Amino acid sequence: MQTRYPIVALVGRPNVGKSSLFNRFSKHRKAIVDPTPGVTRDRHYEQVTIEERTFILVDTGGIEGDGREMMAGLIREQTMQAMREADVILFLLDGKEGVLPEDFEVADYLRRTEKPVHFLVNKVDSPELEQRLIPPFYELGVDTLWPVSAAHGYGVKPFFEALLETLPVFPESEDIPPDTISLACLGRPNVGKSSLINRLLGEERMVVSDVPGTTRDSVDTLLTVGKQPYLLIDTAGIRRKGKVQEKLEKFSVLQALGALERCDVVLILIDAGEGITEQDTKVLGYAFERGRACMILVNKWDLLHGDAKRQKQLMEEIARATSFVEYAPVLKISALTGAGVKQLLPTVAKIYKQYCGSFSTGKLNRILQDALEGHNPTMHQGRRLKFYYTTQISTKPPTFIIFTNYPKGVHFSYLRYLLNQFRAGLKLDSIPIKIILKERQRKEYG
Repeated sequence: MQTRYPIVALVGRPNVGKSSLFNRFSKHRKAIVDPTPGVTRDRHYEQVTIEERTFILVDTGGIEGDGREMMAGLIREQTMQAMREADVILFLLDGKEGVLPEDFEVADYLRRTEKPVHFLVNKVDSPELEQRLIPPFYELGVDTLWPVSAAHGYGVKPFFEALLETLPVFPESEDIPPDTISLACLGRPNVGKSSLINRLLGEERMVVSDVPGTTRDSVDTLLTVGKQPYLLIDTAGIRRKGKVQEKLEKFSVLQALGALERCDVVLILIDAGEGITEQDTKVLGYAFERGRACMILVNKWDLLHGDAKRQKQLMEEIARATSFVEYAPVLKISALTGAGVKQLLPTVAKIYKQYCGSFSTGKLNRILQDALEGHNPTMHQGRRLKFYYTTQISTKPPTFIIFTNYPKGVHFSYLRYLLNQFRAGLKLDSIPIKIILKERQRKEYG
């Protein structure tokens, strides 16, 4: 199983500076960046590492309502979701606007949770402003207020120290065998996640309902087939956009992010009757960015029985929409009838074996040499690009570091070429792989 990182949620009214604070925190993410090309989308979460502690920061910005009453309801629901699903909550207030009625209501809700809550007053960028703007916020009944400036960084470092002290540590469960393959079932509401898990278990161990959102919390079930244990993680659906409550969509991915942190293989369920949607590709985007192995399960395939034209059209739509994870196996199933489900776990076992693959440096360098001989890289600013050697630095997914003279000079298309050469040479056709380019340190003489 993967290590689960704590989830820290930023909540608060619109325009208090959540996105600005999110961007400032995100500057502290890991320095090594994987340049693997993938899906482009708006980021509302980031893996952040501060003083060797890692957490997932989620920005809940963008919640807007029509009128004060609507706004209060949305902020209340946002806060309730944070209390249920985040591990630490950051409630951001606007120092220049002062305390508003909604702030009292949210503070009252947050006092009821047993989770760590930090109250930050933004737009305070000097000791003088701190003395003038902070006192009214003590009316919220809060013992500790953190004056910060998302724009200028004032007060951020002292707050970081307090935040790190409240981040929980998640030890691995002793009840789960060490060779367990962890599977997360993700998808929109009512796509059949719980039905699929019940089919795999062979018994009605979960409540299955046609009402979207029945699964409120992540539920884990241990299943052993032969000698191989699997941990099945069922989650609530990631909501669609459009309805008033769906203004919380950015925030509703919290639970999915938590499941992604704990799983090895992601099972993305798509409704064959509705086809693939933007939300489905967004879930795949999250999985891709977390480096998780994926399977695309086209559920309710029986609905298209006898309609060859629609079957072909749907598979073409899925192929186009998921081109950035073209390695992910696609399986047509029916959780209701059981059709195709027997192929699921054997395919997962194949994926997992590749996902944990470890390769000798000698083999990797032979593949790199063959790739260079087959196709030389272009010149960079009049200088020839040189690739010195490669080695594997991690698994899950297999990640390779290549030392070169000009990492920034490697064109996007040549990196993709190298990825494909490694994928073919190592027979890793069903999982993501990563290549990190690093400049080789030049020797100094003197």
